[in-house]
Amino acid sequence: MENLRRIGVGVGLGVLTLAIAAPSASAHGTFGQATLTGWAALPARTFVSASDPSGSLLGGTPSNGVTPPFDDQPIQGFSGIVRNGDGTFEVLSDNGYGNKANSADFVLRIHRVAPDYGKKTVDVLGGINLTDPNSFVPFPLTRADRVLTGSDFDVESIQRAKDGSYWIGDEFGPWLLHFDRAGRLLQAPIPLPDVRAPENPAGNPNLNSSKGFEGLAQSPDGRKLYALLEGIVAGDPAGALRFNEFDTVKQQYTGKRYVYQLEDPANAIGDAIAVDEDRFLVIERDNGQGATAVFKRIYLADKRDRNRDGKMDKTLVADLMNLADPRHLGGTSNVFTFPFTTIEDVVILDDRTLGVVNDNNFPFSSGRTPGQPDNNEFITIRLTDSLHADKRFLN
Repeated sequence: MENLRRIGVGVGLGVLTLAIAAPSASAHGTFGQATLTGWAALPARTFVSASDPSGSLLGGTPSNGVTPPFDDQPIQGFSGIVRNGDGTFEVLSDNGYGNKANSADFVLRIHRVAPDYGKKTVDVLGGINLTDPNSFVPFPLTRADRVLTGSDFDVESIQRAKDGSYWIGDEFGPWLLHFDRAGRLLQAPIPLPDVRAPENPAGNPNLNSSKGFEGLAQSPDGRKLYALLEGIVAGDPAGALRFNEFDTVKQQYTGKRYVYQLEDPANAIGDAIAVDEDRFLVIERDNGQGATAVFKRIYLADKRDRNRDGKMDKTLVADLMNLADPRHLGGTSNVFTFPFTTIEDVVILDDRTLGVVNDNNFPFSSGRTPGQPDNNEFITIRLTDSLHADKRFLN
């Protein structure tokens, strides 16, 4: 992309030219090497103050030196992020410990956090629990008080509407969930037509477990949501993920959907957010961690499909395994890596800066230091090119 611009080809034409290339990783247009500009971490052993005990269904088996159950609920598993504009963020904890069976005592929660990149620390400022006080969920919940748990939903992605309410993408349905700013469910879970996970009580699943809405993007005007499945619907081509358009005004799916093609069918996506009406940032990753982590990337995906191959056009924005670190913010090397199994949060901070956060799967993931549970790391990275994002995402 940089070479095209130096010879005078416009940005739009540059994207068009790159999109015509064959759909292999080497043929994608790329930005240059992104640079680490900030690093902070929330320790793995951080808990919600005065919360209920948690982890009783893990069997008491130690993992990475941590033995459940816990006196309080851990603050972990960040699977979605919303920027507040004042240096703080809302981060979404996922279903807890990995599946429906072991997460009944993990309360679904949105935390407010504030990374301090100077001190390299993250402060937890508070948060809200997700609840269903008006009984919109049509199936039995785990708790009689209708506080939602990781046995009820697996929440993996989040967007905040202009009225302060939250749209959240779930993997058990997969469902779209709409909560008010206090975390109370506003309506019944909205299913994706003709797609069901094994945890969906409707039966007849055609999507693997934990492969629902991993990414949820919002259009600049807030009238559309784009929900990206992590898994492949039975019968679809290998590596072809459905990106589904939902109308927030009509409260229904529009019937339009796009295809995000994984570089390898064994890969997974970690998050998806909008850049403008047509382009999205998507985290794509392999399943490795530590020494086995190879592929952790952020792509710019364009739904206009310039080359008419039926797939979103992709441009590599950042390789998270190869970030320049000339100031040694993340260690002693000139190259910083983000070698976590699950990297599930990306947010636009300005037109050339992104925030990225891992999901540490506490206490199971150990990508940074073998034998120790991963912290929740918050990093900022500077891109070599501007995103030319919609200004409504830059406020």
